[in-house]
Amino acid sequence: MKFLDAHQHFWDLDTNYYPWLCDHPPLPFRYGNYASIRRNYLPCDYAQDTAGLEIIGSVHVEAEWNRNDPVGETRWLSRISRKLPHPVVFVAHAQFNHPDIEEVLNGHSDFAQVRGIRHKPKATEEGSVADKRGVRGSMDDPQWRKGYALLQRYGYSFDLQIPYWNLDQAADLAADFPKIMIIINHTGLPARRDRSDIARWYDALARIAEQPNVAIKISGLGLAHQTWSVEANREIVLKAIDLFGTDRCMFASNFPVDSLCAGLGNIIQGFRKIVDHLSDAQKAALFHGNATQIYRFNK
Repeated sequence: MKFLDAHQHFWDLDTNYYPWLCDHPPLPFRYGNYASIRRNYLPCDYAQDTAGLEIIGSVHVEAEWNRNDPVGETRWLSRISRKLPHPVVFVAHAQFNHPDIEEVLNGHSDFAQVRGIRHKPKATEEGSVADKRGVRGSMDDPQWRKGYALLQRYGYSFDLQIPYWNLDQAADLAADFPKIMIIINHTGLPARRDRSDIARWYDALARIAEQPNVAIKISGLGLAHQTWSVEANREIVLKAIDLFGTDRCMFASNFPVDSLCAGLGNIIQGFRKIVDHLSDAQKAALFHGNATQIYRFNK
C-alpha cells in the first residue's frame, strides 16, 4: 500500500542548533531516555528506515530548531529535501504571541513547500482546574490568537501538539476560526492507558471532533519502556477513527522520534493490521489520501 508519511523530522546536529537535542542535561521526555536519537537524521537515514515501503510523499514537521531563527530551518529543509525521491512539504514554526510573527510568516511564505505552522501553545498540568483557561501564551490568550488569525491570510493550517486535557481550548479556537484547519498531532497524546485516562482522552477528542475544520494524525503512540505493539495501540487507533472518521485521520511515523519504540516498518505494518477490516478505499484514505488533500500536495 502507498504511504504518505504525515509527520517526520530531519536534523543535523553538526551544523544546526536544536536545544532539546544539543543541550545538556536532556529534557524529561514522554518516552524516557532519548539518547539514541541525539544524532544526525538526514534523508539518507529516512530512506534506509523506509526501505520496503512505497513512500509517495512526506510532511516534515518543525523539529524545535533554534527559536531565534525559525525561517532558517525552512531554508535548510528546502535544500536537503531535494535529495529525497518523493515530494516533501513543510510544517514550519512561528510563535503566534511574539511581536515578529508577521515577519516570520512572511519569511516562510518565500518557500512554496510550506503548508502550515506548528507552535506548541502554553499547556497546563493535568488536573489544574483553577488556571486551566486564559493562561498567557495559551490558545485563550488574545495576543496568541491575534497571531494565529494571520494563518488565514497565508492559507496555512495549524499543527497542534498539546496534552488532550487542553483540547477544550482548541475546540473553541476551531469554532472561532472556522477557515483555519487544525491538525492534532500524535493522537492527542494519550500517554497513559488505564481505563480512566482513556475515557478522559476520548471525551476530550469527542468534543473537538465536532468541529469540521479539525483533523488528527494517528502517530506518536509509543509508551515509555515498551516496544510499540498492535495490542497496546489498537484501541486508541480505532477510537480516534471512530471519532474523526476515515476522512479526517492520517497515519504518520513520527520518525526518528518513534524509533525509540520500534522500527518504522513495524509501526506502519501495525497500523495496517489494526485497520485490516476496513475497505480498500478507507485504508487508502488513512495511509495517503487524506494527507495528500489536507497538506495540499497537489497545490
